[in-house]
Amino acid sequence: MKDASPQTIHLSDYQPYPFAVERVDLTFRLAPRATRVASRIAFAPNPARPGRHDLFLHGEKLRLLSARIDGAPIPAEVVTITDEGLTVTASALPDGPFLWEAEVEIDPEGNTALEGLYMSGGIYCTQCEAEGFRKITYYPDRPDVMAPFGVRIESDLPVLLSNGNKAAGGAGWVEWDDPWPKPAYLFALVAGNLVNLPDTFTTRSGRKVELNIWVRPGDLDRCAYAMDSLIRSMKWDEDAYGREYDLDVFNIVAVDDFNMGAMENKGLNIFNSKLVLASPETATDLDFERIEGVIAHEYFHNWTGNRITCRDWFQLCLKEGLTVFRDQQFTSDMRSGPVKRIEDVLTLRARQFREDMGPLAHPPRPDHFVEINNFYTATVYEKGAEVIGMLKRLVGDDGYARALDLYFDRHDGDAATIEDWLKVFEDATGRDLAQFMRWYTDAGTPRLSVAEDWAPGDQGGTFTLTFTQTTPPTPGQDEKPPRVIPVAVGLLNPNGDEVVPTTVLEMTEATQSFAFQGLASRPVASILRGFSAPVVLEHEVAATERAFLLAHDTDPFNRWEAGRALAKDVLVRMVTDGADPSADHVAALGRLLTDDTLDPAFRALCLRLPSEDDLAQTLADAGLTPDPDHIHKARETLARTVAERLVRPLALTYDAMADTGPFSPDAAAAGRRALRVAALAFLNRVDGGGRARALFDTATNMTESAAALACLIEAGRAEAALSAFHDRWQGNRLVIDKWFMLQAVHAAPADAAAVAERLAAHPGFDWKNPNRARALLGGLAANHAGFHAASGAAYRFYADWLLRLDALNPQIAARLSTAFETWARYDADRQALIRAELERIRQTPGLSRDLTEMAGRILGG
Repeated sequence: MKDASPQTIHLSDYQPYPFAVERVDLTFRLAPRATRVASRIAFAPNPARPGRHDLFLHGEKLRLLSARIDGAPIPAEVVTITDEGLTVTASALPDGPFLWEAEVEIDPEGNTALEGLYMSGGIYCTQCEAEGFRKITYYPDRPDVMAPFGVRIESDLPVLLSNGNKAAGGAGWVEWDDPWPKPAYLFALVAGNLVNLPDTFTTRSGRKVELNIWVRPGDLDRCAYAMDSLIRSMKWDEDAYGREYDLDVFNIVAVDDFNMGAMENKGLNIFNSKLVLASPETATDLDFERIEGVIAHEYFHNWTGNRITCRDWFQLCLKEGLTVFRDQQFTSDMRSGPVKRIEDVLTLRARQFREDMGPLAHPPRPDHFVEINNFYTATVYEKGAEVIGMLKRLVGDDGYARALDLYFDRHDGDAATIEDWLKVFEDATGRDLAQFMRWYTDAGTPRLSVAEDWAPGDQGGTFTLTFTQTTPPTPGQDEKPPRVIPVAVGLLNPNGDEVVPTTVLEMTEATQSFAFQGLASRPVASILRGFSAPVVLEHEVAATERAFLLAHDTDPFNRWEAGRALAKDVLVRMVTDGADPSADHVAALGRLLTDDTLDPAFRALCLRLPSEDDLAQTLADAGLTPDPDHIHKARETLARTVAERLVRPLALTYDAMADTGPFSPDAAAAGRRALRVAALAFLNRVDGGGRARALFDTATNMTESAAALACLIEAGRAEAALSAFHDRWQGNRLVIDKWFMLQAVHAAPADAAAVAERLAAHPGFDWKNPNRARALLGGLAANHAGFHAASGAAYRFYADWLLRLDALNPQIAARLSTAFETWARYDADRQALIRAELERIRQTPGLSRDLTEMAGRILGG
């Protein structure tokens, strides 16, 4: 457990490390409870920090066995060891370069926090980002300290892996050499009884790279799609960015117990098994798409994160935002670009906008933190990617390509900053990006309001759009100056023809007007096309105009956005005024549903009603107090109305989208299944679960099987299906995660807490496994009305489990705690219930600094 009262770390306090590390050699003698790690580290004075300095090496939970400098034991009186690390006084250090040698003992089997070197089901593996290496040996564990590593692993296990290229090996030992300097957070080691799926990739320069995906025996038949995704990623990065792989081997290992999704360690990526293992029977289409995207993301880090890393953890969005943007580009090229864009915006609004509007708001580059693990957030990742996208829109495709080439040339081998990143764009394009920097330093989601003016004239009319930007206060930042906002706009004639194609307006002032002249008639404006900036657009539009855009807009994103806005308008009126569902809205859905010229995946997205959490935030933004029960009732009423009025076209669509051939995970087949299960979700409300039961009995893929099971749970007819599903898949840990999650997400709100209690007592609830804990607790939090039931039962259950998890794995507890971040938008009774649980958490003795910080930030203090 980490100290619950650590110091706050500030960006402004950054100083280079006093010593350069020229070479690191490590020897691991593996044993479950007593692994020995011998280190040889070549230090030299760092010219960037002249003078004499103490040698401070991070280290946590280490038993020091020996330590020497240049072969001589270090006198005890010049060494200080604390819970944070080891210090040798400056007077005891040589004036020039020196060799540090030490041996420590660690306990991988007892490492339940899953940071550093730990064991997962008999497999040794590591997770060193952000600060896990300090649990392996004494070392300057910071990203700006980079060095080549050599690693020797001694064990009788059959597979022994580390970073880089295999240098030598024999009975019971293997040596690895990574010639590329890297920070300690990219170190990796895996050892265990594993089997591999091999392949090769020939780079564009003709070098053959050995590829392997390593898994437990019995899992090998579910690795093919991950390997295919890796090969496509390597080819795409060469074609799109000119980046070629730089080692002789690339290894991926899948492990069950992993705090994150995956980790980009140089040459040895370690993955949560749910993001590697897939077959049609066990993985949904969403699983396949996520595997493809995350495999690509971690591979792309080889250049944007590894070859060029971040100087300090405040610059985390430099590597993560850029790499998320690159994996989004990759998926758009592999699948449907418009559908991918809509999905990314849905994720951004559900996670990052929610973060920006609450007590956890922070800039993509924060200026302080207590626990860096708490800043692996949607703001760093998803908003970080949106900032890259805006930059690309502002400088154009050619400017972006020139800047990226300069970035790779100038900073290869560096630990870079956001300033370095923007400087290459300024140098490559001649633009001044000082104002654009505010996207990195200012928290909050800007509100962009729009006013229209039409002035007819003899030579054609003038249509003027006036934009005003404001950004609400966020913790620690009350005043927000104007930002650069790229606003993509198109204009349509009343007959639906596009009279002004997509044009990017560059807004730099608090209020700014843009005029379009020579128009024959007043146009309909399509604003923020492609979601060109991560803002909340405030644009008063009549329902008839939204319907027009839904029918005619040439921009797929804004066409979808018009339908979503129609649905939200209807639902808000139903919640606040008791209005009936809109016949016009239902009719518009019917037209989309039956338009066979549209991509089935796009139609499926258009049919998806706004989530209950989205509606709660919409009401809160309007100054209203959302009632989760009323929101749930309104959404269910609208869904039933759509089902009743569109029952025939829904049924025809459901039948028409049935698979007629072998399963394929490609975008076209996945889109058909997406539309089919979207139709099923509506039909389930009028046929009592009849179709869902039939589909559950006959489904040959997990997408349809899981969707049918969800429908049966909602229809109250799932008992037999849940039992059959569990019996069939009880040997597959990832599928059983779905079994837990589906019940928590789709439980009736009044029963949600009781369902979660029952599932937590189930023998299969291995709460020490992060995936299983996330499945149940994350599923409950996603059941909006159930989690926020007025009794507070779900709050108490959730807080109890956060405390239990914190004692075992603080990272998981802290990340799950964000379920409480929106507490201030609800009524006084619910606020009091959540506040009481957060205070109970915060006052618990021995609480980790991870959860201590999160509870305090959520409470606003």
